[in-house]
Amino acid sequence: MKALILSGGAGTRLRPITHTSAKQLVPVGNRPILEFGLEAISEAGISDVGIIVGETHEEIRAHVGDGSQFGTTVTYIRQSEPLGLAHAVLTAADYLGDDDFVMYLGDNLITGGITEFVEHFRQERCAARILLARVRSPERFGVAELDDSGRVSRLIEKPKEPVSDLALVGVYLFTNRILDAARAIEPSDRGELEITDAIQWLIDAGDEVRSQIVTGWWKDTGRLNDLLEANRIVLDALEPRISGTLDENSEVQGRVVVEEGAALVNSHVRGPAIIGRDTRLVNTFVGPYTSVYHSCNVSDTEIEHSIILEESTIRDISRIEDSLIGKQVVVQRNSRKPRAYRLMLGDHSKIGLA
Repeated sequence: MKALILSGGAGTRLRPITHTSAKQLVPVGNRPILEFGLEAISEAGISDVGIIVGETHEEIRAHVGDGSQFGTTVTYIRQSEPLGLAHAVLTAADYLGDDDFVMYLGDNLITGGITEFVEHFRQERCAARILLARVRSPERFGVAELDDSGRVSRLIEKPKEPVSDLALVGVYLFTNRILDAARAIEPSDRGELEITDAIQWLIDAGDEVRSQIVTGWWKDTGRLNDLLEANRIVLDALEPRISGTLDENSEVQGRVVVEEGAALVNSHVRGPAIIGRDTRLVNTFVGPYTSVYHSCNVSDTEIEHSIILEESTIRDISRIEDSLIGKQVVVQRNSRKPRAYRLMLGDHSKIGLA
C-alpha cells in the first residue's frame, strides 16, 4: 500500500501567511502540520509516500527531504494547478500504478492516527473507505448521506442545503478503481474534479464504499479559528520540558515547553504553551494556548491563545490574543507624534484594533 499526501493547494483562506509559505508547513505546537500526517502514515506501516506539490514545492521539498526522518521514502509529484482532489489522484496515476493507497490532505489533523482505519480497509478490501465526522457547518465540506443500513448512498461537495452533518474527513482509502472514476467524471461548477463526484461514481457503478465515523477530534486547518483550535489540542498533550534558561525573576506554570536556547528574562509563561529554540522573552507574559516559534524576540508584551511564527519581533504591545503572526514580522509601539497606527499589511490581511 502507498500513501498520497496532498500539499499543492494555495491556502487562500490563510492569506497573507500563505502568500509566501505553504499552508501545510504552518506550525501547531511548534510543529509543521504536514509532519503529523507523515508520522501517522509511517505508524500505519506505510513507507512509500507520494507528495502532491504545487507552487510551494521548493519549501515542501526543503522541509521533508527524502522522507527518511519520518521512516518513509518520498516521491514528489508536481500538480500543474490545484484543480481538485480527483485531479490530484490522476496526476499521481503513474506513481500509484495498481496499488491501493491512502490519500491524506496535508493540512488535516486527526486524533489517534490512521492505523485502525488502514487495518479495516486491508481486511475488508472495498473499493473505497471514507472517514466522516459530525460538524457544525457541513456546507463548508463534502457531505455524506447514509442509508438505513449505514452505507454511503450519496456524497455532495459543499452543499448549500446539507443533507446531513457528516463531513468527509481529509483521509481516504482507495483501490486503483478510483482512477477509473476520476477519469469518468466532469469538472464541477467550481471547475474542479471533485473527489466526492468520483466516489459517487463508484457508488452508482455498484462498487462498495464504506465509511467510519470519527469519534475523536479532527481538524481541517484551512481557517484561522480551526488552526488556533488545532494548536490548543496539540498543546493540551504537551509533556512539560525546560531546556532553555529562566532568570530568577521568571516563572513557568503548568504544561510548558521551553526549547533549547530559549531565554526568559523577567517573564511569566502559563501553559499549555511552547517557547521555541533561541527565542527570547523579556518583561513578557505568555498565556495559555500560545506557540512562539524559534528565534523570536518578544518584550514588554502580553500574548495569549496565539501562534507566532519564526524570527518575529513583538515589542511593547499591551495585549495580543486569538492571533496568527507570520515569519519575520515586526509588531511594535511607535512613540513618534502624531500618534497614529502605521500599518504595512499584505493582501487579504485582517487586523483588529482596540
